[in-house]
Amino acid sequence: MPGTELFLLGAFRSLVEVAGLFLLGQGVLYVLAGPNREKNGVYRLFRVVTNPVIRIVRTLVPKPVSDRLIPLFAFFLLFALWIGLAYLRRMICVSGVWLC
Repeated sequence: MPGTELFLLGAFRSLVEVAGLFLLGQGVLYVLAGPNREKNGVYRLFRVVTNPVIRIVRTLVPKPVSDRLIPLFAFFLLFALWIGLAYLRRMICVSGVWLC
């Protein structure tokens, strides 16, 4: 069924968007909460959600890159993936193969 693939593409794009927003929220809390951020429950929740993304990016990025920069790389990677998935969906819809 052709609609299933389009649905899965949209669902994956939504997951990428949520992960990116959680990383953004974690970064804001990192700045606002300061050294007490580890006591903040919301910050800990954001860390639990973003940990898989951070681990994946850590394996992709060369070792000399500082661990402090990994969340920034992860955010930009997710942003690029989000834009790429939007472009892919647009190309699928423009091709006229499926009704979007």
